[in-house]
Amino acid sequence: MKKLLVVYALLIIAFLLYLKDFQSHEATTNLNETKGLQGQVDEKYVMVTFQAGTDYWKKILKGFEDAGQALNVSVEYHGASQYDVKEQITVLEQVIARKPSGIALSAIHPDALDVTIFKAIDAGIPIVLFDSDAPKSNAYTFIGTNNVNAGGTAAHELAHFINRNGKVAVVTIPNQQNQISRLKGFQETIENQYPDIEIVGVKDGKGDQLVSEQVVIDLLTEHPDLKGIFLTEANGGVGAGRAVIKLKKDKDVKIVSFDTDKQTLDMVKAGTIEATLAQGTWSMGYWSLNYLFYLNHGLIKLPSDPYAQNKLPKMDTGITVVTKKNVDSYYAE
Repeated sequence: MKKLLVVYALLIIAFLLYLKDFQSHEATTNLNETKGLQGQVDEKYVMVTFQAGTDYWKKILKGFEDAGQALNVSVEYHGASQYDVKEQITVLEQVIARKPSGIALSAIHPDALDVTIFKAIDAGIPIVLFDSDAPKSNAYTFIGTNNVNAGGTAAHELAHFINRNGKVAVVTIPNQQNQISRLKGFQETIENQYPDIEIVGVKDGKGDQLVSEQVVIDLLTEHPDLKGIFLTEANGGVGAGRAVIKLKKDKDVKIVSFDTDKQTLDMVKAGTIEATLAQGTWSMGYWSLNYLFYLNHGLIKLPSDPYAQNKLPKMDTGITVVTKKNVDSYYAE
């Protein structure tokens, strides 16, 4: 009986040793498979924006850098210093001349960069758009917010805050695709679902806090009974907040803005801005680099026509409504 127990014990030990070795082998195999999707350090991917250095781009760039680190490739960031179409075209052409492995671009204008985007494709450089689209270009895809839907969400939020009745206005940037789409979604939702709300003005804030502040002061002077304002980008939201505080109307005029820079969050926390829409900015950067990497390594099948539009499905990176209830969680980001 004792001999039998010894045999059983030896068998159990042998099984446990086998199981440990098997698990170790599986872990090593999985690790090797994960490490298999790797590039080279001299493989360089470039992000190109406008108004370089503003807080908005930081989280997008972080996603781009995180993906670069995971894939073992190099990344760079370049952008036009001002809100200037010609400057961004110049920056993009300079980047193309250096022949990077791929370019992620936020287009300042919906069609002004199309010819330059064609140049990148002609040079064999994969290019994807993020944040702001150039829908008629032959860039491989667009990664960012579904801005028509986001505009619709803003309309629902503002309608709620003004009890579905009254005059509202919009301050936007008229020649940037993401802003155009947000305005479209807002207008269509108000017109189709809120018959007692009237849009009395759509103004250009030029993406500038001081300009937007003056535009809102002018709107409130012309329409003293204005009940709400939708700002399609963050600088406009901050400018509008300053305007209603200056006119002592911060309790009367409801503001819905976009994005989550610190000044906007501070105004949400103070109640000057009722709500702002947070975008999936980190995801824009992260997936832009992943798409470029897959394209550069031939891991995605493309149409044979290099000038085809909408080669790949667009990716909606989503939005979240930020109010006083959840604003504190956005400071940590």
